[in-house]
Amino acid sequence: MQADSPPDVPSPVDLRKMDAARDWAKSAADKRPWRVEFFDAITQELSPLNAAGLSVLELGSGPGFLARHILEALPSAGYVALDFSPAMHALAKEHLGTLADRVQFLEEDFKKPHWNARLSRFDAVVSMQAVHELRHKRHAASLYQAARQLLRSGGRFLMCDHFVGKEGMSDTALYMTTDEHERALRAGGFTQVDLLLRKGGLALFRAVT
Repeated sequence: MQADSPPDVPSPVDLRKMDAARDWAKSAADKRPWRVEFFDAITQELSPLNAAGLSVLELGSGPGFLARHILEALPSAGYVALDFSPAMHALAKEHLGTLADRVQFLEEDFKKPHWNARLSRFDAVVSMQAVHELRHKRHAASLYQAARQLLRSGGRFLMCDHFVGKEGMSDTALYMTTDEHERALRAGGFTQVDLLLRKGGLALFRAVT
């Protein structure tokens, strides 16, 4: 008999509620001011792809902080912001201002099966502090596989999330070590995986097929 899967880790907040979403957005930069270094690194990775019609999908786009950074730096980029929270989309529209005209806001939960079914292909898929919202690390490889299926030939997946270990997190069900992140990315079908930046409990990976 196959052992039961470990339970998912309940979320302490409901980010679909505006108050919770606003609190998260206000605290994110204060808790980790070095996040901007990861925004810069992601944008630099996208720059060589910055031809006319560059298409970017962000998974767990939240209040639009990464989107604003990318859209300001890469004026030819088109953007799809995917998040399960209408409150986060509302905050993102406020934060982006006129840049929101270049964004398609898609309300979708990447924890659900076939979340990617109605999406086209992209030059890049990016994600910032969202993978742990799967609520258990055993789901990561499936998410990475779904992200890979959305990439055009030559595209890249840029994923930043927390990690377990020194200077990182302690919950080994919710978070992964950097080695576990790499193994999950390879299990998702990526053949080249590189750790680009690690700082303050966050790690950024580049993955390509």
